[in-house]
Amino acid sequence: MLNISLFGQIIQKLDRSIFKKLVTEQQTDKHQKGFDSWSHLVSMLFCHFAKSQSLRDISNGLRSATGNLNHLGNVHSPSKSNLSYQNQNRSWELFRDYYYALQKQLGQHAGLKQVKFRIKSKIFLLDASTISLCLSLFDWAKYKTKKGAIKLHTLLDFDGNLPVYVNITDGKTADNKGAYDIPLVENSVIVADRFYNDFHLLNVWDSNKVFFVIRHKHNLKFNVIKENELPENKHQHILKDEIIELTKKSKERFPKKLRRIAVWDEKNEQTIELITNNLKWSCNTISELYKSRWDIEIFFRDIKQLLHIKSFIGTSQNAVMIQIWTALITILILKYLKATAKYNWYLSNLVAFLRINLFVKIDLQKWLDEPFLNKEKPPNINVQGVLF
Repeated sequence: MLNISLFGQIIQKLDRSIFKKLVTEQQTDKHQKGFDSWSHLVSMLFCHFAKSQSLRDISNGLRSATGNLNHLGNVHSPSKSNLSYQNQNRSWELFRDYYYALQKQLGQHAGLKQVKFRIKSKIFLLDASTISLCLSLFDWAKYKTKKGAIKLHTLLDFDGNLPVYVNITDGKTADNKGAYDIPLVENSVIVADRFYNDFHLLNVWDSNKVFFVIRHKHNLKFNVIKENELPENKHQHILKDEIIELTKKSKERFPKKLRRIAVWDEKNEQTIELITNNLKWSCNTISELYKSRWDIEIFFRDIKQLLHIKSFIGTSQNAVMIQIWTALITILILKYLKATAKYNWYLSNLVAFLRINLFVKIDLQKWLDEPFLNKEKPPNINVQGVLF
């Protein structure tokens, strides 16, 4: 047993010196009104870990744990009005920049790397997810006539399944339009669905020496230049492997040759047609790369189900952005804890168990490694000659 709660030990894993540097650069404590940026961050992390449903829940939850706040780094429990004011006025860019800084720190220490493909290219998964909002309350989040929404355009690192870039727009922004500003890493590969079948965008990627694997639309116009031989006696799910060139307006936007592969999806009983600008990889590698795209769907499911981003404690755009970026910081911490634990945690179980034991005072690493105490079996006492 320790004198520090699990929540306190989790907060101590965050690099406060980086946070202080960002606060100084962005001057976010200039009008703090007794509630500084660090207390703000801890309060929002508590919101996600405890899944608090309102400002009152956050305020009362931290106030009731006053004795356990001493190890959180001079944190003051906020009043409802103070937390509401800072959510509306403190710059959300502080929490975005701190997420990217933490990702470099915790992501490396956790050793989050998947060894699944023989290719040396860095793999990124690209997709967007919509979060519905009430238009009468969030009038800035334009989507439809009577509905509001925001959209998370996310570039996910295949190693560790953590976002390396997130662009948050209103619900009207098309998936491909929200992807023009993503960071491009030379010789990397971007895997995406048919919504990114934008040949001007794909030409930008190709010009920057980035490979892509995209599911193309059914109405794609092209000419077949060459049909490659399919592997014999293996990978029977590969139906076609051919070199193509686009026609009409598509060719003006992407004049180079492409590789087209048709794959049979036995689970859903459908044919999946893919295009890529890599002409050397095996057709099975390309199909497996697209199959790995499902990881980003799992990521969206996790942040929506396990954290507090489907409903919001503030209605301003700034408050929503702060809640989303602190949710991303929370999922980063959770994946770091999961990666460093000896026990094989499911992420949903880890979140649920942390929520129950948030202010329990026990060693965090030991608890992560052995969350359940193994009870010793009672001795088997056999007395000779006794039947009953």
